Amino acid sequence: MQIQLSVVIITFNEEKNIERCLSSVKTIADEIVVVDSFSTDKTKEICLKFGVKFIEHQFDGHIEQKNWAITQASSPYILSLDADEALTPELAKEIEQIKNNWQFDGYSFNRLTNYCGKWIKHCGWYPDVKLRLWDSRKGSWKGTNPHDRYEVESNKIKHINHDILHYSYYSISDHIKQVNYFTDIAAKAAFAEGKRSSFLKISINPIIKFFRDYVFKLGFLDGYYGFIISIISSHATFLKYAKLKQLSSSSEK
Repeated sequence: MQIQLSVVIITFNEEKNIERCLSSVKTIADEIVVVDSFSTDKTKEICLKFGVKFIEHQFDGHIEQKNWAITQASSPYILSLDADEALTPELAKEIEQIKNNWQFDGYSFNRLTNYCGKWIKHCGWYPDVKLRLWDSRKGSWKGTNPHDRYEVESNKIKHINHDILHYSYYSISDHIKQVNYFTDIAAKAAFAEGKRSSFLKISINPIIKFFRDYVFKLGFLDGYYGFIISIISSHATFLKYAKLKQLSSSSEK
């Protein structure tokens, strides 16, 4: 018996990416649900051309938004994608076969990231296994914002060795801008969980992060952009702990 598959996507100002994402799933989706945080660009217009179920909903956090979006789907069988992701034709074909013979509670895939036009195979960015296809009655989105992850209650997960394509950043400036935004969220979330920073963490952890990604995770094999990614990732670690230290200091005053 073939299952009915709901593709669920959350968006905000994704006119650059959303058409590619929707095009990649249109042959396998029985329903496409887009939950949008009141975009001001052409995201809604593009989505409606694909006949999606388009819902506008206030954004309260990545985890919260994704869990709410699941409740808007007609089917418990969910394929969750970010707007800047797309299925390869090979993965779409594999998912079609899974629909005809569903056996597990969840299915995971590799994610291959495109950075400024280059596919990144190292820096800890690949294979970047993601659980994105599941029975929503068996789990939920968890983690610490903005780093969400889906967890199922059982170990009945199968890995499919095909790629989700992730079109992450079109420019270095895009990357730096998002790092600043994400580290704001990460520092606040860490502070709320009772975590604290220190001068040692601010000074040492970024260095460890750079050497892990560039040397041990073979980022140097990705050439120029491997170096750039490793530097910016190191800077992100610095910002997270520096902002967390600032939050702690402010709370003590």
